[in-house]
Amino acid sequence: MKPKNYSVFSLPVIVGALGLFVDVYDLLLFSIIRKPSLASLGLSPDEVVNQGEIIISIQMIGLLLGGIFWGILGDKKGRLNVLFGSILLYSIGNILNGMVHTVPQYIITRFIAGIGLAGEMGASITLVSEILPKEKRGIGASVITGVGVLGAVMAYVVYNSFHDWRMCYYIGGGMGLLLLLLRVSIFESGMFDELKKSNVERGNFLMLFNNKDRFLRYIRGIVIGLPVWYGIGVLISFADQFGKGMNIPDVDPAKAVLYQYFTLCFGDFSAGLLSNYLKSRKKALFIFLGIFSFFTILFFMQNGGSAATMYLLCAGIGFGSGFSVLYITMSAEQFGTNLRATTAISIPNMVRGGLPLILLLFKGMRGLTGNYVTGGWITGIIVMALAVIAAFYTKETFGKDLNFVEE
Repeated sequence: MKPKNYSVFSLPVIVGALGLFVDVYDLLLFSIIRKPSLASLGLSPDEVVNQGEIIISIQMIGLLLGGIFWGILGDKKGRLNVLFGSILLYSIGNILNGMVHTVPQYIITRFIAGIGLAGEMGASITLVSEILPKEKRGIGASVITGVGVLGAVMAYVVYNSFHDWRMCYYIGGGMGLLLLLLRVSIFESGMFDELKKSNVERGNFLMLFNNKDRFLRYIRGIVIGLPVWYGIGVLISFADQFGKGMNIPDVDPAKAVLYQYFTLCFGDFSAGLLSNYLKSRKKALFIFLGIFSFFTILFFMQNGGSAATMYLLCAGIGFGSGFSVLYITMSAEQFGTNLRATTAISIPNMVRGGLPLILLLFKGMRGLTGNYVTGGWITGIIVMALAVIAAFYTKETFGKDLNFVEE
């Protein structure tokens, strides 16, 4: 018999957390092994930087396209179909990543993995949001994201244990395939099962563009999340380059990822609990945007410091990035059941897919100013300003009844 009452530590939440753990392991693995993997393919230091930007951008484009595909599938065929299909694809993509010998092969396999990675987080948050009591949705999402982001820490530990970037990819693929076995015992959302009995149109991506209010809700959800990937994709992934510009020697971007994602775990838990305490997603969102901004400012005030200080500031940025759980939860809460998977899956992937645009803006700013560091903080101001404006105009969703549809 299908269980009717779920707790924040029920099987769907635990399996969702483990799924995101493997997802984040793969997603951030490239940032950790970017330099050694590309160097082993015969690239020069300059080529490692330039090709690294291209590969991570292609990966994010895969996430963007995958977010649309899995989102539509989640509303048309069910949340569980996404959870099975996405983990299978990115597990295979991971294994193929370990077999590459050229940059074009690397680009193709990261694109495939990106498509697969796109479905995991949004589908898990959608499912949990629909099965948990409304006062526990935020905590359930925090458990998923808080545990999930530790996948990046695992990626760092695995690389430092084996010192073989190909083995890191194989291990990630193996973990994903094992997790498939746990998913067999999870049930579909009751809300979705009821919706299937009606004639309501489900998973129509174009519905996000044929209504002004719905369109603005969607765009604001994307813009709010952009600072997260400005932090991950610019400040953290290229911490070594910022270190050079700030006269800070021996900065290891893999360690920067480790510190950032370790504290992001606590940030996600704290943001979710704070929103429950305040009974407001928006208030908690602004508090964590403030924390993120504070540590980003300190990051750019460095000059001639130590790598240890750089890592601590990356940790602060990671904790502030805990607002990610809030914008993802709000993505699920703002839309009706017939579009909930479409939005909750595609919005975080549109954010991830926005990284190439952020990198393009960053490249333009550093070219305009002639300074790597200056280009970085100007890019940050633009991204943060847009996010704050979007958050201001977003409606509160805490405690909202999710049993409704988009007409």
